[in-house]
Amino acid sequence: MKDQRFNDYRLSDEIKRALTVLKYETPTEVQTEVIPLALGKQDLVVKSQTGSGKTAAFGIPVCEMLEWEEKRPQALILTPTRELAVQVREDLTNIGRFKRIKAVALYGKEPFAKQKEELKQKTHVVVGTPGRVIDHIERETLSLDQVKYLIIDEADEMLNMGFIDEVKRIIKQLPSNRVTMVFSATLPDAVENLCHQYMKDPIKIEIASDGVTTDTIEHSIIKTQEDAKLSLLKDVTVVENPDSCIIFCNTKEHVDTVFAELHSAQYSCEKLHGGLEQEDRFAVMDGFKIGNFRYLVATDVAARGIDIDNVTLVINYDVPMEKESYVHRTGRTGRAGKKGRAITFVLPFEEKYLRAIERYIRFEIDEAVAPTTQEVVKMKQAFEEKLSGRRVVRNNKTARINQDITKLHFSGGKNKKIRAVDFVGTIAKIPGVSADDIGIITIQENWSYVDILNGKGSLVMQAMENTTVKGKKLKVSKAKK
Repeated sequence: MKDQRFNDYRLSDEIKRALTVLKYETPTEVQTEVIPLALGKQDLVVKSQTGSGKTAAFGIPVCEMLEWEEKRPQALILTPTRELAVQVREDLTNIGRFKRIKAVALYGKEPFAKQKEELKQKTHVVVGTPGRVIDHIERETLSLDQVKYLIIDEADEMLNMGFIDEVKRIIKQLPSNRVTMVFSATLPDAVENLCHQYMKDPIKIEIASDGVTTDTIEHSIIKTQEDAKLSLLKDVTVVENPDSCIIFCNTKEHVDTVFAELHSAQYSCEKLHGGLEQEDRFAVMDGFKIGNFRYLVATDVAARGIDIDNVTLVINYDVPMEKESYVHRTGRTGRAGKKGRAITFVLPFEEKYLRAIERYIRFEIDEAVAPTTQEVVKMKQAFEEKLSGRRVVRNNKTARINQDITKLHFSGGKNKKIRAVDFVGTIAKIPGVSADDIGIITIQENWSYVDILNGKGSLVMQAMENTTVKGKKLKVSKAKK
């Protein structure tokens, strides 16, 4: 099994091509176990920690099995948080890019009307949080009659956040002849019961059952006092000098305090917590992904839904009060087989939470000592040099798969009775362009977007300036986003 590669699976050329661009070469353990069974349309219950590659484990087979011609959603993926919904939507769009798979994310705090318009388009995959998905079902803006694949992601967190009844309500609206896959870092009784109730002879897969947390992470604790934590944080970041670091706090007040302190000390940093507007939260997440800043100070809102392969250090400024949170926080580092460090600051009253975490992860976390003044002085110059430089992101998958894609904006849509086939028919006639060079097409009332693949965007844009679509002259320009 060690030599298994993605090319060994029976996958279409379009999916294989996307995996090559995304640099997916060797499947992770969860992918090796899940993909063949999922391609065989088998119900699955998968226990696998965060960072193990489970989005691709279900995303690859789902994208492979979707029928492009079908206009209504064929896959429904439920996630506990908006951030994770957006992350999963992005991952499936990347995997299905050359098959022209259209994925839509549905979540609260975003205009309902905007999502309703998106759902009027051909949509292959819907990724959403339970509350907003129910809203769309009740208002009849989401059609479920063609759903063949249901994926419940982070099922244990659905339970923790009180979504389990909503999940059951959604399941009851789905066709019974579907494939259901449940993914969870832990499998509490309520999740197990859900699986038995709504699944057909599911196969259970447990990854890394020898420990809840991955062995690519080096864990340590530093005992300290409240009034010494901020200076300890600065000393640790100087000595560790990480390429990329997430600092977790239990409350947004602590996030604000730590962020203000680091910001005034000229750290390249941003903050993330539930008190920020949704748009700002997404902007911070995107900025961290593309390397605009090196340090992210966050509450547990960032413990899921951030898929960045080179977070080298996680610092728990506060010990998480829930043992599961420790696994999700530290799982932001040591991803995709890379090494990572997780350091937890422990106050005297927090030791009881630490003991619960250790029982849960089934090993004792080594105690480290705070950096000495000499160590800090010795590392200061290297730290300051790195602090002033921009973080290099070596593996921004979305940027890589989009580098040869141009999104074109056309000044006409349903108002001019234009359909996707009209764009395909016109653009495919341009010399040097074929239907394979045309990606996702989105048609709205007064305008349309067409993705042009394979670096042929300029060629198509030039040709379309003097070409009509269905006899109508449309203005064409590069889309702003």
